Amino acid sequence: MSPSSSPSPRWVVPVVVACTLTVAVAVVVLVSTPRPGSPPQLSAAQNPPKERAKAPEFPDKMDWLNTAGPLKLADLKGKIVLLDFWTLCCINCIHILPDLAKLEKKYEKELVVIGVHSAKFENEKDTKSIRKAVLRYEIAHPVVNDADHKIWDSYEVSSWPTFALIDAEGKFVGVTSGEGNLELLDTVIGKLVEEAKDKKVLNDKPMRFDLVRYREAGDTPLFFPGKVLADEKSDRLFVADSTHHRIVVTNLKGEKQAVIGTGTPGSKDGKFAEVQFDDPQGMALVGDTLYIADRKNHTIRAADLKGGTVKTVAGTGQQARDTRTIDTPADPLKTGLNSPWDLLKVGDTLFVAMAGHHQIWAYDLKANKIQSYSGTGRENIDDGPLYAANYGQPSGLAADDKYLYVADSEGSAIRRLPHNGEGRVSTLIGSPGRGSLFYFGDVDGPADKAKLQHALGVAVYNDKLLITDTYNSKLKEYDPATKTLKTLLGGEAKDPAFNEPAGLSVAGGKLYVADTNAHRIRVVDLKTMAVSTLELKGVEPPPPQKEWLPPKKDGK
Repeated sequence: MSPSSSPSPRWVVPVVVACTLTVAVAVVVLVSTPRPGSPPQLSAAQNPPKERAKAPEFPDKMDWLNTAGPLKLADLKGKIVLLDFWTLCCINCIHILPDLAKLEKKYEKELVVIGVHSAKFENEKDTKSIRKAVLRYEIAHPVVNDADHKIWDSYEVSSWPTFALIDAEGKFVGVTSGEGNLELLDTVIGKLVEEAKDKKVLNDKPMRFDLVRYREAGDTPLFFPGKVLADEKSDRLFVADSTHHRIVVTNLKGEKQAVIGTGTPGSKDGKFAEVQFDDPQGMALVGDTLYIADRKNHTIRAADLKGGTVKTVAGTGQQARDTRTIDTPADPLKTGLNSPWDLLKVGDTLFVAMAGHHQIWAYDLKANKIQSYSGTGRENIDDGPLYAANYGQPSGLAADDKYLYVADSEGSAIRRLPHNGEGRVSTLIGSPGRGSLFYFGDVDGPADKAKLQHALGVAVYNDKLLITDTYNSKLKEYDPATKTLKTLLGGEAKDPAFNEPAGLSVAGGKLYVADTNAHRIRVVDLKTMAVSTLELKGVEPPPPQKEWLPPKKDGK
């Protein structure tokens, strides 16, 4: 993600001419002659120079997570070091975490990954917010808070995610950026390991770090709940207990009815007690079938609430990175999805907020076909016809009898589009056009001046829109009649009502809010605006994952 990002992985050559590299090409690490005042960068040439410049050091007085204290490059002598420049809101950064985990496992003895968190949003500069993200995304390597972009600048980074490699002697090798770089990084790291072995400078003793999750292992009934769905007619509440990787079902009073999923990440269909999800998010109820956006598995799952079973109904289980529009109806089980984040049924259509593709998709439940509905796949906030508009990580959906409403999180925008297949996309809150992904803040008032900060949820109530202004930790209301935005609740300095709320749902005059970073469901009486926490009765946390337990004294 960047103001001028490209989906293709690229190595940058000394004359600043980029060339796309495929993993079929034999890659040899090159260290170019650095430009004056600039660090060297990777290239695809065949004869690497023998000399490399010393890698820029980590500055002092920075907050570190997942380690007992600040790190210096001298502490990592003998290791290949991979710097991952990321920011916690970025869907592309989230997508590469499994790749990093694979590299860490393959090169357990030789490689150290350091997450360099260089914030986009103001809220992301707060170490407490980064700590929550480290837990939520289950990150198991050290992370440094580069709030002022000092490390970012020293490595001349310009987009998220970017990767920088440092050899075993602390010398800077080069950078690449974007998704889809696993095989390329694997090849280069392998060559650096062999080089270090030949020079006899490799430290192949695994390093153990003091991870945040050893002290907060998800032992609350809910752990980073992402979405919530309230159904007044059946007196049921469905909670996406996202980092517990399960769905919790209660009545509207919070009394347990069922738990769907084992609580460990995976992708497995079957009975409620054995099924596995991986970061489930948005849900839609159709009769006694609950559709679930299984975000990290890139699938849509269907839970039979009467039969007590779950099956996959859309997606291949693999992330589809091709952002070209699937503009003809396709077999849902043969069509790759990309981080489906929310679901909403209108008529016979299940609309999908496809965050990874920056599009809105439509799943025809009657015909059992799926296709893109709106958006080119380019990440931006641009209005226009359904097929030509652009979105920025759509993450929340709502509807009235005419329109879909989209919480378009990376643009901190609320979008509106017709759900009958005809018409245009318009922006209610936000700033379409160039630079729109960096238009954010906390401003109430007329729509043309109002600002949100990474809003993740939207709901319709009494002809108005209720919005989770996530990074401002507020609940806001937009009135389409007066075209004004106002704060309803949240933002208190002490004892705040919300902590990065995400999903929301209305039933029986009450608003149910997934208060994600506080691990709870908040209930707002929409008449009195009184706020309470839903007491969950009979809901217990799952057994802790083995990976979340601290190592024994022998290191195992």
